[in-house]
This record gives sequence, C-alpha cells and structure tokens, in this order.
Amino acid sequence: MVNLEQTRFNMVEQQIRTWNVLNQDILDLLYQVKREEFVPAAYRFMAFVDMEIPLEHGAVMLTPKMEARILQELHIRKTDKILEVGTGTGYMTALLSKLGTHVFSVEIVPELHTMAHINLQTHDITNVTLELGDAARGWPGHGPYDVIVLTASTPVLPEAFQQNLAPGGRLFAIIGEEPVMEATLITCTSPGNYSSTCLFETCTAPFRNALQRESFHF
Repeated sequence: MVNLEQTRFNMVEQQIRTWNVLNQDILDLLYQVKREEFVPAAYRFMAFVDMEIPLEHGAVMLTPKMEARILQELHIRKTDKILEVGTGTGYMTALLSKLGTHVFSVEIVPELHTMAHINLQTHDITNVTLELGDAARGWPGHGPYDVIVLTASTPVLPEAFQQNLAPGGRLFAIIGEEPVMEATLITCTSPGNYSSTCLFETCTAPFRNALQRESFHF
C-alpha cells in the first residue's frame, strides 16, 4: 500500500521546495488540497510526479512545482478577485479559491468544465464561478481582476488581459512558442501602466485558439 502522505511530503520537499517555493502558506495548502483527488482516474498514479498530466483535447495539468510557483509569484491576498483561464480538472481553481475571495474560471472543453464542477462540488468549494467558453484572448465579463492566471501558453499575450487588471493587479502568463517560452509576471502599476518580469523559461501546451504571431511575407 502506497503511503499517500509520505509521497505528498516527498513531492513538496524534493520537487517544490527545491524550486524556490518557500512560502509556508503555499506549502501548507498543498497538504490541505489533495492533488490526487483532482487528477483523472487513469493518471492518478502520476499525481505526485514531476510531469505534466495529459487531459482532454490536448490540454495538460501543469507540474506540481509549476502550480506552486505560480501561486507564490502572484502574492494573492484574501480580498483578490481572480480570473483563471483554463480550468482543467479544477485543482488550480481550488488552490486559488483558498487564497483569494472569488475565482472566475473559464474552460473551453465541456468535459473538463463538467469534471471541474464535480471536483469542486465534492470538496465543498463555493467561492468559484465556472464558465464554459473560449477565453484564450480575454474574458472581460467580471473584470477588472486583481489576479489573472493563464494555465496554458500563448505565442502572443492579448492586450485584453493587461487591460483587465485592476491597479496593483498581477497577471501570470507563459508567453512564446516551442522550444522556449517565458513564464512572465505582469503588474498593473497604475491605470494603463504595466511592468513585466520574466520569471523563468519553460514550455507547455498552448491554448486552443491562442493569439498567434503575425507572419510576414516578402
């Protein structure tokens, strides 16, 4: 019988803490919200592995250390209104819901939208609004937001996301194309003004219908 708590401890100590995720609130949250309960049944054995988990229609569940690092970089406050683009199985949604006041999460794949709804309901998480739709180029509906998280990559970041940040708001996005993409934190320093920081290089699946670079023809 696999000792789940020992495996979870190993994940936190060997993968996540060693990737400079040292915020104790974030680390505690990873023990509180059980990752394996949000992983599709066929991949549950991979719940604590340092790999992306394949989901429906080319989507992926980010690695545990990436999820934790995103949460740490965003410095989420209890009063923050959050937009998540790409609900997936609802795991990141659940983590965000424990840190902010309300999460609006949008998923384009109906099967994942349904799975996330069931997962969040099972865990009695109520400060989340799940929406079905294509938010790869923006989702202004409930903005402005204090925090925006893009859980897949985009070759070009649509301006709509920055424009939907409240003053002081933070946006996490993975920008670029294979083989190198940049995990980027954008902060709204004042209305209409933004600062951008490249956090690290990475690579992950793009959003369906993501904004593409313009190709030039000579």
